[in-house]
This record gives sequence, structure tokens and C-alpha cells, in this order.
Amino acid sequence: MARRDLFTSGVEMERSEQISRKEAMRESAERISLSKRIHEHEEHFKRMNEDSLMHAPEFVIKPRSHTVWEKQCVRLHCTVSGWPDPRVIWYKNNVALDPLANPGKYKLESRYSVHSLEINRCDFDDTAQYRVSAMNSKGELSAFASVVVKRFKGEIDESLPAPRHGPVSEYGITFQTHIVEKFGVSFGREGETMSLGCTVIIYPALHRYQPEIQWYRDDVLLSPSKWTHMHWSGDRATLTLTHLNKEDEGLYTLRVTTKSGYETYSAYVFVRDADAEVEGAPGAPLDVRCLDANKDYIIVTWKQPAVDGGNSILGYFVDRCEVGTTHWIQCNDTPVKFARFPVTGLVEGRSYTFRVRAVNKSGMSRPSRVSEPVAAMDPADRARMRGTSAPWTGQIIVTEEEPAEGIVPGRPLELQVTEATKNYVVLSWKPPGEKGLEGVMYYVEKCVAGTDSWQRVNTEIPVKSPRFALFDLAEGKSYSFRVRCCNSAGVGEPSDPTEATTVGDKLDIPSAPGKVVPTRNTDTSVVVSWEASREAKELIGYYIEGSIVGSNVWEPCNNKPVKATRFICHGLVTGEQYVFRVRAVNAAGLSQFSQESEPVEVKAAIASPAPPYGITVLECVRDSMVLGWKQPTFIGGADITGYFVDYREVIDGVPGKWHEANIKSITERAYRVSDLKENRKYQFQVRAANMAGVGIPSLPSETFLCEEWTIAVPGPPHDLQIREVRNDSLTLLWKPPVYQGRDPVNGFYIDIKEADAPEESWRGVNTKAVEKTYMKIKNLKEGETYVFRVRAQNKAGVGKTSDVTEPVPALTKPGTKEIVVDVDDDGVISLNFECSDLTPDSKFVWSKNYEEMTDTSRLTVETKGSKSKAVFNAPGEEDIGIYSCLVTHTDGASSSYNLSEEELKRLLEISHDHKFPIIPLKSELAVELLEKGRVRFWLQAEKISANGKVEYVFNDNVLSQGEKYKMNFDKNTGVIEMIMESLTPADEGTFTFQMQDGKATNQSSLVLIGDVFKELQKESEFQRKEWFRKQGPHFIEYLSYEVTPECCVMLKCKVGNIKKETSALWYKDGREIKADEHLGFTEGVLKLEIAQRDSPADTADFAGDPLWRRLKISKKDAGVYEVVLKDDRGKDTSTLNLTDQGFKDLMNEVFSYIANSSTQLKITSTDEGIRIYTFVSYYNDLLQVTWQYKDSAIAFSDRIKSGVVGEQLWLQITEPTEKDMGKYAIEFHDGKGGLKRTVELSGQAFDDAFAEFQRLKAAAIAERNRARVAGGLPDVVTIQEGKALNLTCNISGDPVPEVTWLKNDREITSDDHCILKFESGKFASFTITAINTSDSGKYSILVKNKYGTESGDFTVSVFIPEEVGGKKK
Repeated sequence: MARRDLFTSGVEMERSEQISRKEAMRESAERISLSKRIHEHEEHFKRMNEDSLMHAPEFVIKPRSHTVWEKQCVRLHCTVSGWPDPRVIWYKNNVALDPLANPGKYKLESRYSVHSLEINRCDFDDTAQYRVSAMNSKGELSAFASVVVKRFKGEIDESLPAPRHGPVSEYGITFQTHIVEKFGVSFGREGETMSLGCTVIIYPALHRYQPEIQWYRDDVLLSPSKWTHMHWSGDRATLTLTHLNKEDEGLYTLRVTTKSGYETYSAYVFVRDADAEVEGAPGAPLDVRCLDANKDYIIVTWKQPAVDGGNSILGYFVDRCEVGTTHWIQCNDTPVKFARFPVTGLVEGRSYTFRVRAVNKSGMSRPSRVSEPVAAMDPADRARMRGTSAPWTGQIIVTEEEPAEGIVPGRPLELQVTEATKNYVVLSWKPPGEKGLEGVMYYVEKCVAGTDSWQRVNTEIPVKSPRFALFDLAEGKSYSFRVRCCNSAGVGEPSDPTEATTVGDKLDIPSAPGKVVPTRNTDTSVVVSWEASREAKELIGYYIEGSIVGSNVWEPCNNKPVKATRFICHGLVTGEQYVFRVRAVNAAGLSQFSQESEPVEVKAAIASPAPPYGITVLECVRDSMVLGWKQPTFIGGADITGYFVDYREVIDGVPGKWHEANIKSITERAYRVSDLKENRKYQFQVRAANMAGVGIPSLPSETFLCEEWTIAVPGPPHDLQIREVRNDSLTLLWKPPVYQGRDPVNGFYIDIKEADAPEESWRGVNTKAVEKTYMKIKNLKEGETYVFRVRAQNKAGVGKTSDVTEPVPALTKPGTKEIVVDVDDDGVISLNFECSDLTPDSKFVWSKNYEEMTDTSRLTVETKGSKSKAVFNAPGEEDIGIYSCLVTHTDGASSSYNLSEEELKRLLEISHDHKFPIIPLKSELAVELLEKGRVRFWLQAEKISANGKVEYVFNDNVLSQGEKYKMNFDKNTGVIEMIMESLTPADEGTFTFQMQDGKATNQSSLVLIGDVFKELQKESEFQRKEWFRKQGPHFIEYLSYEVTPECCVMLKCKVGNIKKETSALWYKDGREIKADEHLGFTEGVLKLEIAQRDSPADTADFAGDPLWRRLKISKKDAGVYEVVLKDDRGKDTSTLNLTDQGFKDLMNEVFSYIANSSTQLKITSTDEGIRIYTFVSYYNDLLQVTWQYKDSAIAFSDRIKSGVVGEQLWLQITEPTEKDMGKYAIEFHDGKGGLKRTVELSGQAFDDAFAEFQRLKAAAIAERNRARVAGGLPDVVTIQEGKALNLTCNISGDPVPEVTWLKNDREITSDDHCILKFESGKFASFTITAINTSDSGKYSILVKNKYGTESGDFTVSVFIPEEVGGKKK
């Protein structure tokens, strides 16, 4: 039956339609035209896209390597981003691919930034490394992928074209070859035997027809040998590896060739090291080869093992064995680290095999597989023998030309240092040019650089080969070398010396490989790729190691170095997380390990997703439409990474060509398609993409008309999702509409109906709109299938309904678990969810209020296996909300938990109870000071039993009860205290109370160091001194001052513990103040008025004033005041500094009282102008005031002045005008906010004041200019008779007054006896020339002008001398 099916499929393939050349050309032209249009569209889009930024190419998805069935198609694809759009070129083994050079073989495509290479009918020659290069103006980047034979999966992918077989001209038939019952990836151990086999079915089966069977290892054809046996039984090909060694590791390929073509199959064979003979010894070296064989010299090379036994390899020993014997001889006395060694001292004409052993400090490894035999002979002879076809006899016959006798050979030619390490130096040269010389041998000489002292190296036996290895050279020194030829005729001239060569390793160990990237492949394998070592000369390959995450145990993934930078690691445990690392190897040694890769879970590779569905319009404007769609039902085993949207115009029902709507993928299931035409109809299709690539497009959507929505209500919500389906409830989630309408959306309504019910069965779930975008729908009927839809509302009303959800039955799936809240013994609160339906790709996604949580500061998620735990880091009010957990890649496994305020409070109480093993404290350890400066350390436990114990610790030393420390523990109240009499510098440190109550423990510490300790010690010492101070007379309140409302300054202090004998002495600036009536000492309060009394002259005018005894404070009162209390019990002192700032503060307080005593500003008039004034109860000369006019300080002048008269402060405005109208203020300064009094001099107030001023001014003028007798007249004049009387007085007045003299009230006139004069209008004189007794009487002078009259009176008494004398007698 199988053969019939195969034959039938072959006939059908023969009938397949062939495209003619003409049709192919036409399609090619159409593709070129379409590509040009798409390119122009993309360029226009990018020019219009202002958000695009130029950047170098970047591979969003790199091409993956493939193993495919021969004659099938393989497609490599990648996703490239970059701006400008990169140019993509594909290469095969670094040769650019040209599809036109091989028509039908290669197909290149580029769509949606996804570029693909399709290789049609792969054959063995297509096994290669393929490179894709992306380049733009900002840079170039490449990615690599390999193509090898595909593993058999039992059926051929229908999407790949079946292989076609051509007819066989010799037989006239077509053979179909199938390889079945294949060997898989195999694992063996050194020393074991392994067989690889496949069954081969060839149809039709011809008797005696035998296909060509070939086996390859790493693309190298294998031949039968003692290590490999091959067998063909007619339908089964078998390869037997008789004795596995690590050299046998690699990719094995079976190739079956018939006249119709060939079929191949490949699988990898891994060979692990045999168990070491000594524990900890390294693995055996491998791939021992012989290079540069000469007459007595051979270079042996090998590869270092991947396993070093846990200790670094110290070096290697090389052994040789002559063919035909079994005796092994060690060639080097000390181990060499370089994986290359020159073996000398061989016998010309004999054949040898070699092996290598590795050594570390634990011991010696097993020997490697022996090398192929190699003969010690001249390379020229070997070349001559290679040309003959004589059979190998195991004996070599060396022939030479007939020698010429008696000729000394010339100089050797082209001497050079071919290899230099720290262990040896290898020289090579060419023999002299003369022919036919007698057998030539060579002497080698060396010379330390910088000297001319040549020393022969091989003094005893000359060498026969033109190669020589020098050992025992001093590392780091520089040498020059030369060679002499010799024969029986003598020693020839030396060759030209070499350049100075420094002894040391010329080949450096490679640098560590770069970034290691693992990717999923199968359930038991992972593809590991890495960046090549940047500094790696003569690179042999790479070793890869893998480790299960958390195990810290590294196992080699390959035991034979691979040269590629990509390797498939097989034999891994499904579902485990692995990390990988790589190191490079060359002859100098192994590099450092690369950095560890990111963890990767071992599971099958992913596929591209299925098409999305349910395309709807969410918003429409004149030239764009917003689309929404539903996620594909199958996502390909990996999360969707984005979507691509296509659109096409539909004209008269005929759809046009598809166009790309977006070049870069979008992650949301909604997208705005721009650049559409208004009132045109369009269809859309959507593709989904994941890591595996872009899936096939969805079916075309309905035809939508592009016209602007003008409705006031919102558009439809979208992306409805159903979670937490149970028998009676489920949770519905949605996204708000894209089109909001005229006003913002303010709520949502949810509709429900049974899936099979008619449209009129829709009913509302909620009567009041909900603001959130999720809702738990309850009271469902078990087993009933429901559908849901959502409507949004704004102020204008309720909008369009969303798409209807898929029908969902109200059934709790078997095995469904709910989120369980747990509080462990440590009081940690966590939410726990378990899912039994996990797939390898499943993930637990925790959300709060149905928004995925990315901030781990509040919640820590721990997932292990099928369980996930969300732990609250510090539970608080911020954590209140609905917590849900969704398991991806399952059939909707999800659950939620509502953490309300009450529930949080309950959980916190439980957490507290679980933490009870820690003794709770009402208060932590604190310190306070007691009487006498004693120090009390104390704390209070919230709950402690009678069995509780306390240890008191200071600086890690346990304290005990004694004279210094007094401990108390009140178990009823939980108060624990320790009291110290005082603190000393030695007490600086940490005090700790350690409590234990059964299993419960706790401790509290108090650190007293630095300034904290010093302050406490200072305060303790102060209070101690205070206690002693208060044992005698002392101050309860220290000396201070008080300003009375009368502005008197009173010093006072309060004293205590005094008795009759207690004395109080006052001092100012160190001088005692004598006590007088101003000192008080009543009721424990001591007072002193400190101001000076006014002088008697100053107080004379206030004799009738009851406050005439008040005192004036002045700068003289500044000083330092001191009060000393003392008696037989001791003394106490209090000091008050009233200098500088202290005196200023005092005066400011006095000024404050003065300011507060001031009256409101008043206005009065004088004959000079208008005066504004205020009265204070007391004035001090130090008081500072500022007069202001319209809120600005007044600049005083002759017209505007201020002054003080007694307690009156005034401002005089002379000759006021209307310009002086406004607000006036006086500001008192008291060092704080001060006080301001204001008055408004305007309007009627100004008019009245101004009128009064005019009146007073006129009166003042009249008073000033009226006639006056200024003075000069006495009251009584007594004069002797006969004498002359002359009196003169000053007269003033304007105009000049009239002067009239009167005697006894009668006017008199001037005559000879009485002469009256008035001169200059100022001086009036009264003269009696010879006075007699008749002139006695009352005289008056009367002055008069228009402003008034005034008189001056005097009395003249004339006496006779005799009368006077008689009286005297």
C-alpha cells in the first residue's frame, strides 16, 4: 500500500501544470511594477511620517537555521527595521545569491519589513551557512543561519512543494527513494561500540539494482577502516563505529544515490569521555595529527579536551610508538601547554604513530586515539612515493642520486623561524642549490641577540632534515640562528642569520566569545549561537557548556570543537531552564568562558500564528478608519508580537489590489488606517506575527464605507475579553471606544442574552452606568451559554454596541482553582494560585484591578511549577483592590480576589498574631532624666508572662545589679527599667534590653554616642547640680526684667527656700547697688527699679503731678546686673546682661509700651500753619519715630518740621497749601512690627484747619504789629529837686504809633520845662530840665496805632534835700 501511494503521488506530480516562459515573463513584469508602486508608497509614507527617525538596520527577528528533507523547500525569513529602509542581500557561504542565475532555484521576497529566501528542491549542495545583510546610510548588520538535512517527522508539510523526480534514461523509469526507520540523535561513551542504521525504500524495486550508499561525518566522506564498518543489506544501511572516541563526534549523514537523484538523512552523534582512571583527571585529548614530517623530525598536533576534571590542565605528554611494535616512548620530559610539539630523534625510514595524554594536579588522563602512521623521510621522497602505485609493504626504501665526491656543500637557503613558543623554537630552511652532493647533513648554531658569540646546538650528531627544533632556550631572551651544511668533504659556510627571535608564545590564547543567545528548538534540544571571539588566531573551534539554572553544575554539550558560531545542544531535560556558556580554543589553549546566556526553557520551537478574525470599525473620519479585531485562536506557541494590516478599495463590488497599511508591526488590536478617500468603500485583512514569523492573512473583512462619523454619542467599545468563568458568574473586560463623541465617555452598560435567543432578548446587566472597564456578572444559570456586548455613554447619550463576544457556557471547568490568601508562620501575606492545565509556554500573569502589574515594590511574584504566589512586601492601604491571575496558553484559567479594607485589616491582624513569637513592645527603649540627674533607661512590653527574662547589655557586655546599675522589671505592667546615678565618659555606647518569654524574643537598643551622649551627660550633670543648688536659697525664676504700663523698668526674680537670715545683694557691673525704697523682697519675689530719677531741676515743674517721681530709662542704665542670695546653707547667683543686644531688646519693649500709649493723631492750627500731633503717656529720648506722608517718609525742611514738647510729638506744616492734603502717619519703632497712627488731612478737615490757620495768622500779625511800649521806663522815680530828669523808652508798632504823654491822666505837651521827643519812630524821651516839687505825680505814656493802644506808667517823687537832712538829724 505504501508503495502504491508513493507511485500515485509521483504520477500526480508528473501531471502538475508547467508555467510557460511567456507567462513567467508577464508575471515577472507585473511583480516588478507592483514592487515599484509599493516602494513609492512606502517612501511617501515615510516622508510624511514626522515621527520616523533615521537609524541603522536592526534584526527584530533573525533567520533560524533549518534541517529539511532533501528535495523539499526551505524558507529562511527575518524581520528588519531601519530608516531609511535597509537594502537586504542574501549570501551563501559569503557568495551573493542571484535568482536569475539559477531560475526556479531561489526565490527572494520582501513584504512588511519581512524578508525571505526560499530554496526550491534542496539538495546536498544547499547545505551551507546563509547570511542576510541589511544595509542603509546609517550602517550595516548581518545575521546567519545554517541549512542542513531535515529530521523526519512522519509526514511532509503540505505547504512545502513535494520533490520532483526526473526520468532515468537508462531504465526509462523514475526512482522514488525514502529513508525510514532512521537513527536519531545518539549518545555514546569512549570505548563503546555504536551502530547507526536506516531502512531505505526504493520504488520501483528492481532485482539486483543497488543504489550508491555513502556515509559522511561533518560533510567528510567516510571510508571503511578499523574504526568504521559499513554494511548494506539490500534495504538497510548500517554504519558501525567499533571503538568510539571523541573524534567520532559529529553530524552523520547517510546519502542514498540512485539514477534519479539522491536522498539524505542526518543526525548528530555525541561522544562523552570515558570514566577517568584517576578521579579528577582531565579528559583525553583528541584529533592527534602529524604535520611537516621529515627524516628525523615530525610536528604532532592535537586538540584540547572539553573536560579538565575540575582543575586546569597543566600540560600534555606526547608518546610515540614505532609501527610494528607495542612499546610507547614518552617524547617530552615536562608537560607542554602548547597543543603542538616537535618530535625529534626519529630514525629515517621508519614509521611511527603518536598519542597524547593530558595532566592536571589530580593525575593523568587516558591516552588519546593514536594518530595515523607517518614515516620519517624526506618530503621529496614522500612525494615521489605518492606518485607510485606500489602496494604498501611497511618498509621504505630511500634512494638518492649518485653523490659527487669531494665537494663541500654551500650555504643553506631561506632560513627562517617557522614556530616559536616558550618551550621550543622550530627552524626550517632549504638545502643548498648544488645537485649530486654527497649526503648532506646540517649543524645549527645560535647566538644571543646583541653578541657575536655563536654556539653550535647539535654538536654530536648533525641533523638530516632541513627542519630542527631547539629546546632549553631561556624564555624572554632573543636569539639569532644560522645553519651550516656538512658532508664527508667538510663543513660549509653558514647561512645568513635569522632576525632576532624572542623566546615565548607567539600565538595568544583566544579572547572569550561574545554574547551567547539560546533559542528553543525541540523538547530536548536548544539552539545556541554566540558572537565569535574577536581576537582568535588559528582558531580550532568552540566548546559549549550547559547548566540547569540553580544547579551550578556545568556539563559539556560537545566534546569535539565546532568551528561555527551556532550549535544545537541535544540531550536536555524537557521543561528545565538552562544557561549556556562558550569558550574558544586554539593551539595556545582555551579562552575564558563567555558570559552566561539568559535562561531558556527547553521546549519545542514555535510556529507562526493563525489569522486574526472579527474585523470591525471603531471610528471613521473623512480619510481614515480605526479597525479592531480579535486575537487568533492559535498563536503558534509564542506570544503575539504584532499585527500587520492590509486594505484594498472596492469599486462597484470589485475589490482592487491589497496595500500595506502599516510597515512596522503594531501590538494593540486596534489601528488607524490613514490616507483613505472619503465616501469610498474598503476591505481589510490582518496578519499576526510572533517570533516565528508573520502568519497568513485573515479573511477579507466586510466592505466598509469611509465617511466621517458625526454622531454625538460614543462609538463601540472593543476588545471584549471573558475571564473567571464559573457556574454562576464570570468577569467581562473591555476597552473604551476610540470615538468619544462630543463629550468624554462617563460610563458603560453591559448587555446579556442567551446565545441561541433572538435579538430582542438582549437585556441590561446594570441599570446604572459603571465607570470601570471591567465587571463581574453574577446570577448566571449553570450550563447556559451566554453572549455579551457593551455600550458606552456620554452626556449626549448611549452609543453603539460593541461586537458580541464568543458564546461562553457558565460552567466551572474541572480542576479550576481559586486564588487562596495565606498568612504563613512569619506573618507574610500572600495570594496563591494553582493551575493544573499548564503548557510549556504558560505564564502566570498577575493584575491589580485587571491591569498587569510591572512594579515589584508592592508585590513580589514567585512561580514554581504549576503554582504561583504573589507576596505582599509591606501590606497597606495602597494594596486595596481586586487581584487577578491569568494563566496564558490555557483554556482561560483565571481567578480573582477582592482585597477590601476590612479584609486587609483582618489579614494584618492574623499576620500580627503569627508574629507573636516576637514580644510586642508598647514603647522602644528610651532614656529620661530623674531627680538628682539620675538616668533612667526604660521600655514597656505590650504582653509578657511571669516567666519572662531580661538581660541588660552595654556594648555587648551583660550588666548586673550593683551600686552603679539598679534594675527593675514589673511583669504586671511590662515596664523594664535600669537606673544609673550619673553618666561618665565610659558610659558612651549602645544600651540593649534583651527579652525572652518562652520562644518569643525581642530586644531594643538605644545608641548614645557623639553629640547625643554629650548632651545627655551635660543635662544629667546640670540637673544633678540643680538638685544640690536647691538645697539652699536658690532662684526659682532667674533674673529678668518687666516693663510696666507706666514704662518703668523693673528687674525681678523669684527665689525659694529662704529664711530670715537670707540676704540678697544687688550688683551692677560688679559694683554693689545700695538698697533703698526701690528694692523689694516680698513673697519670694525680689525686685529692683533700675532707671535714674529725674533731677530736681527737671521735676520742679511737676510738683503737683502725681507721676513726678517716675524714672527715666537711659543708656546710663545699661550694664550687667547680678543678684546674690546667701546664708549659712549656701548661695546662688543670677545674672542678667543688659548691654548691647540685651539693652536694645529692653528699650524695644519700652518703646512698645510708649507706642501703645499713644493717642490717635489730631489736627490743630497755629498762626504759622497746621500741626498734627499725638500724646504719649511717657516719652523717652531714645524713642525712634518716623513721620510719613502718603506712606512715604517725610523729608523735613524749613517748611515741614517735627518735634517733641513734653509728651506731645508733633509735625508742623508751615504755610500749608492744597498740595499738603493727604494721609499723614507717625510710625513708632520697637524692633518688631512697630505701631502706626494715621490721620487724613483732606476735605473738611483740611478746610477747617486752614481757615483757623488764617484766622490765627491774622491775629498774630495784629498782635505783632500793634503799638507797644517795649521797655525802659521804671515804675517809680525818686529825684532831688533841681535836678534834671531824663527817661527814654522803646516804642514799637507798624505803622509807627502816635505817642501821648499824660500827667495824672491829663495830656501834657512839650515845652521848655518838659521836653517830649519821639525819634526815629522807636525812641520816646521824657526830660524835665529843673525838676521841682510840682513835678511830682503819676506819669503815663500812651502809644497808639491802628492795631491797638498800650501805655506805660511811672511815678515821679521830688524831694527837698533839707527835708531829708532834717529827718536824718
